[in-house]
Amino acid sequence: MSQPFDLSGTVIAITGASSGFGHHFAGVLAAAGATVVLGARREEKLAERVADIEAAGGTALAVKLDVRDTDSISRFIDTAFDRFGRLDVLINNAGVEAGAKTYAMIDEEDWDYVIDTNLKSAWLASKHYTEQVQAHSQDSGNIVMISSITDTRTIKGQFPYAVSKGGLTRMTQVMALEAARYNIRVNALAPGYILTDVSRILLESDAAPEFVKGIPMRRFGDFEDLDGPILLLASDASRYMTGSVLTVDGGHVCASL
Repeated sequence: MSQPFDLSGTVIAITGASSGFGHHFAGVLAAAGATVVLGARREEKLAERVADIEAAGGTALAVKLDVRDTDSISRFIDTAFDRFGRLDVLINNAGVEAGAKTYAMIDEEDWDYVIDTNLKSAWLASKHYTEQVQAHSQDSGNIVMISSITDTRTIKGQFPYAVSKGGLTRMTQVMALEAARYNIRVNALAPGYILTDVSRILLESDAAPEFVKGIPMRRFGDFEDLDGPILLLASDASRYMTGSVLTVDGGHVCASL
């Protein structure tokens, strides 16, 4: 592997690509040579991101996607296969939270919203992707879950977000066992606290200076801190990795409780 992180000739689909991690990953992967298929509900945001990528010399396609709609998920993945003949990597990135609510505060509607978006959609997308890899006689596949360190380390008020991420990490491990027969790898990226729409409430609060003291590197993460890890998981550099959860958190999970 002379250029193990080179993604030239690959096609990568990203859910939740209109903002946050997905928006950033699209640019990173396109710059490495991938054709990126961006899915989200906000079509105008997707169009803007596609224009940015194309202006930088990359190739991108926007596809409207509602990850809580099974048919929409199928159309998203089918469009990638129909347009490009293959889909090398699926990145299950779509994620939401329901505000700072405990299990006793949250209602059923908010629970369903978070679990369906963060967890159920990843299963549905992965299932349909696997079916299409087989149907198109594709020689291999790669699924990357975007989990979180809240899968194992959390604080009050992150329910059910933390529950969904715990499920996503476990899904990664079980799916890795079951997907190997199709030559599909399944890994997860688990970022620590990085400023996104989901984490903004905490990271911009008065408690943030005290909270950051629990991170050994004494800072919150930047989007760019995830560039190397996402390139690793999306490329052949990780060709012997499956069932792995790659934590990028400044040492947060190993700090004493």
